[in-house]
Amino acid sequence: MKKTSLVLALIMVLSTLLVACGGTNNKGANDGAGEGDTKAVDISVGFVTDEGGVNDESFNQGVHEGLIKAEKDLGIKQSYQESNVAADYAKNIDTLLDADNNLIVAAGFKLADDVEKKAKENPDVNFAIVDFAYENAPKNLVGIVFQAEQPSFLVGYIAGRTTQTNKVGFVGGQEGNVIWGFDYGYEAGVKYAAKELGKEIEVTKQYVGNFKDVPKGKSIAQTMFNGGCDVVFHAAGDAGAGVIEAAKEAGKWAIGVDKDQYSLAPENVLTSAMKRADVAVYNILKDMADGKPFPGGQTITYSLKDGDAVDIAPSSDKNVKPEILQEIPKLKEKIIKDEIKVPYNAETYKEFEKTL
Repeated sequence: MKKTSLVLALIMVLSTLLVACGGTNNKGANDGAGEGDTKAVDISVGFVTDEGGVNDESFNQGVHEGLIKAEKDLGIKQSYQESNVAADYAKNIDTLLDADNNLIVAAGFKLADDVEKKAKENPDVNFAIVDFAYENAPKNLVGIVFQAEQPSFLVGYIAGRTTQTNKVGFVGGQEGNVIWGFDYGYEAGVKYAAKELGKEIEVTKQYVGNFKDVPKGKSIAQTMFNGGCDVVFHAAGDAGAGVIEAAKEAGKWAIGVDKDQYSLAPENVLTSAMKRADVAVYNILKDMADGKPFPGGQTITYSLKDGDAVDIAPSSDKNVKPEILQEIPKLKEKIIKDEIKVPYNAETYKEFEKTL
């Protein structure tokens, strides 16, 4: 009996000590976190690509890289569904909703209708779409857009100052408001450089019709190079890989888009017009992790004044002549101050022409 009483007494003492030391503490993961600790956040993100896929070396990949960084830095959970055709968009969103993601991110204006519909049907889930602005978005949906015409103007200026044949090209993906920004911004930059140089520079343009037909992108660029163009800028997503390949084979210059595409052809990528989808997506997730309200019902716009979210590629100093590159900060300042009004469609381009 004495031994049994002693054992019970010891068990009671040990139990008391465990509780006192926190052995059964059920505090939340964030309670008492020090300044240097990583916040544990309950954010699960599902990403739906457009037709290019996450390894397009362009727009979709940029979004995905932002999610990977947020996963590493903030502790979020992320997954994705790749779309091969437009019919995949809605079912991919449904797959990610079924997985209990509390934020769905979509890449590209082509997903706009499906995203809006699903956001209205699922008011308890937040949605973000990159490259589209709604007039009246629901409170759980935010649009993210970039003034892509601004970096396009800068690379157009570089093309105009670089060309030896006085012929340059532009290869677009699918026509619409987003790609028109690249198109007309680029042409405006070329013409601005031509005016400085006191000469005429011809700009040839053609659209692929989608963002994934690599062979067609290459064929269009080959025709341009064979026709005398020595610099071709693409805003064609995955199809732009064909443009860069054509530049390598022709020994000419290609200009990349969205990401810094120098690594794809170090001897042939002159520069890149960057719109940092990774930065935009990461910023939203960082704010969510910090407990800030979700910016639903709004449109977030990035431009040159927002730092590296919109700019030319860091690798530009590899192939762009120093005397050309030194003019870029001056042009940026003029654009930011609205002294140069960069066009983003045919109508605004006509107004720009009057200033030349």
